[in-house]
Amino acid sequence: MTTPTITSLAPLLDRLFDQDEAARGAMRAAFADVTDADRARMMRSKTAYRDLYGRLKDAPLAVSRETGHLLYMLARSSRAKAIVEFGTSFGISTLHLAAGLRDNGGGRLITSEFEPSKVARARENLAAGGLLDLVEIREGDALKMLQVDLPDTIDLVLLDGAKALYPDILDLVEGHLRPGAIIVADNADDSPDYLARMRSPGSGYMSTAFAEDVELSVRIN
Repeated sequence: MTTPTITSLAPLLDRLFDQDEAARGAMRAAFADVTDADRARMMRSKTAYRDLYGRLKDAPLAVSRETGHLLYMLARSSRAKAIVEFGTSFGISTLHLAAGLRDNGGGRLITSEFEPSKVARARENLAAGGLLDLVEIREGDALKMLQVDLPDTIDLVLLDGAKALYPDILDLVEGHLRPGAIIVADNADDSPDYLARMRSPGSGYMSTAFAEDVELSVRIN
């Protein structure tokens, strides 16, 4: 039996998750001069998020290990061939999704990141994992980068960029979602408008909270 790609990636992922853990102190220092209220405002603003993520340009901002495994499982179980990701960062979540594509026999993963240094790091990590050929990283504003040249049919979406933009990114991809498509939104509690939309009766989705900070949704029509 062929070894699952996610298993062969374990040493690389362990190293990247360890780096993420080590960076937590630097993240706290980056916000030493910002109150909790101001940080919450920045998280939910459609303009101030650039300052927020500018402060975090050297931080991996990784999904949890559990969420990473969930992403791989969802990609595999849905037999995904076309995936869109909002928020590449260092590419940790991207590695999990691309591993799913590899084990599904191939496919296309489009991901977006506006911080150039993070794009470079993500490319390095994907190359180290032997998955760069499956991934197209679009550098720049996702509201522009994800407006064009999307697959006709999208199987899986990960939202893990600026939380205030989750509804706007959904608008861009929604017309491409197949029935049964899966949407994973990390830190979704910081996007109340998104949660209200996904949980609204008649929204076209079934949606539920998963673990502490993930919203898991399925397109039902």
